[in-house]
This record gives sequence, C-alpha cells and structure tokens, in this order.
Amino acid sequence: MTKKLLDVPDSLNEEYYQINLDIRNSFSKYRPPLNIYRFHEAIGRLEPYYRVGERLSNEQVEGLERLVQEGFAFVSRSDHPIYVKHISHQLDLVLIDKNLKPSEICDILMQALTMRMEHFQEQPVKAVYERLREDIFVLTEYLAADIYRIKGLVKRLHKKHTLANHSVNSGIVGLGLFLCMQSEDFTKADIPRKNLDNMALALFLHDVGMAKIPAFIRDKANNLTPEEQSKLLQHPKLGYEVLTKIDAKFSEAEKAVLEHHERMNGSGYPNKLKENEISYVGRLTGIVDSYCAMITDKPYGEGMDPETAVRELARDEKRYDAKITKFFQSEVLTKKLPIAVREIG
Repeated sequence: MTKKLLDVPDSLNEEYYQINLDIRNSFSKYRPPLNIYRFHEAIGRLEPYYRVGERLSNEQVEGLERLVQEGFAFVSRSDHPIYVKHISHQLDLVLIDKNLKPSEICDILMQALTMRMEHFQEQPVKAVYERLREDIFVLTEYLAADIYRIKGLVKRLHKKHTLANHSVNSGIVGLGLFLCMQSEDFTKADIPRKNLDNMALALFLHDVGMAKIPAFIRDKANNLTPEEQSKLLQHPKLGYEVLTKIDAKFSEAEKAVLEHHERMNGSGYPNKLKENEISYVGRLTGIVDSYCAMITDKPYGEGMDPETAVRELARDEKRYDAKITKFFQSEVLTKKLPIAVREIG
C-alpha cells in the first residue's frame, strides 16, 4: 500500500475515510460512485474534489491519483454502504486499513464473504473456490490476531434465509462456538492457525452440496414430494463430490459436509451414524447448521429469536450432542456469544 503522508487527526477520522490507491482503483476511473474530498493544507480542512454525477477529466484523474498517493484524498463516512461494497472486492485491505472502525470491518467482512459465497454456490468450481478461500483466510487472519473480534461478527447474522446467507451465518456462528470451546472467555487460546483455517473452511463449505439441488426444491415453501425429498437427502454426498472437484478434501471439510445431518440417536442421514461414530466436527457443524436454520426468516415463517432457538437445541438431547448444546446455550444466554440477526444491505 502507498505510504500515507498526512497524519490524519482523530476528529477527521470520525467523519471521513482516508482512501488509498487500491480503493481508488476499485472505483470507476471517470465517474466514482461517491463524493471525494481533498485535504487543503493551507486552511487545514477538507473541500470537495468530485461530486457524484459529474465526470472527472483526464487532468482531474491524474490529480486524484496524486492526492491519493499523498494521503490527501477522502470519502465521507456517510457513504459507508458504498465504501463497504468496494472494499469488499479487496477484502485483505481490512487487515491494513487503519481508518476502519471495528464495526465497519465486521460489516465489510459479512458483505464480502456473502458475495463470495453467492458466486461460489452459483459456480462451485476450483477457481471460484480459491477466491472464497482467500477471503475466508482474511477472516481467520483477523480473528487470529484477537479472537474476541468474533463477538462483533455474531451480532451481524443475516436475518433472511438464502443458501449463501445460511452458509455465512453457519461459518460465523460455528467459529464463535469453536473459539469459545477452545478458549477461556476469549482471553486464552492456543489454536494452531491451520486448525482455525481448516475449521473455518469446513463450516463455510458444509452445505455446498445444496448448490447442486434445484432452487425450486431448496426454496419450496410447501411440503416436498417423496421424489423431491429424496433429491434433497443427497446433498451431503453431492457436497463430498464437490470437495473432490475443487481440491478441498481435507478431514474437517469432509466431516462437516458428510456428517452435518447425522444425529446422535442414529436418525440422521446419509449414513445413519450415531453417538461417537459422528466426529466432533460433524456434531458441532450439525448443531450450528440447525441453529442457523432456526433463527432466519423463510417463506413459510419467521425465524426464532436466538435465545429460544438455543434452548430448543439444548433440550433435544436425543439428536444433538448435549455437551456442545448445553455449552452453546450458556454462551448465548450469558451474552458471551451475543448472537443477533439483522437486515444486511
């Protein structure tokens, strides 16, 4: 990243983002999507450089590049939704852009990961998966520096159920639960980075087989026919086939994909596994998958509130690992894992 020469006052940072060349290059060259301001050193304040609806001349384009390189180009925080959209396409910038607030980083991560997941589920091939994996690794890099940051993310779960929204919600909630179980109130954790990376990928990918199920079956509000139900029950095995094609067949992903619908009493599918035949990853992913389905709005009904849903899971000891669900319930009810759903733009 280009070195910023201007030492931005805190008061300025509260109202504006200091943009860098990577962000500038994500904008249209001649018609940026948001107003741009330049810092005028002589008077010590910002003044408009470009307004939405105008067109930059070649001379202004060159001038803007100089301003960005010098650290004198800014955009208003009131344009945050537009800024989020653009930085989401270059997610690694959240790790180095010091102007972003924690809440803004969480917004960007959620939007970027959802966008990548949508693209991957539309086209579940290796090249698209690699872009998704890169963004998931930005998330794990962010969390590895401070696992307490997961709290900001679990407050931003998608309210509406779609396949992509469900996968992202499951990834975030699953990581929150996993980190809680591996740490002491987010203050002490010795989690090898590879373990964190693999667990994150597994959770985000667990439902990839659903991308191979026709949308009219996935989204059907009425009862499925026997034939449709049979197709739906194939999605764990279809997901395993996708893992092979995208070269993502590592242990955690295989278990999350194949076992997230297995149940402790053997009533699940596809292999009717029970109790300790189901791996820890499979049991945790199954709990998270069910929970995230329970708290989101669907065509046939509104989602439960997060606390009611976790209580219901904890009561279902026949199908779900009671040790994990009781722990999960405790973390949610005490707000150590402050789960909340909301409309996300």
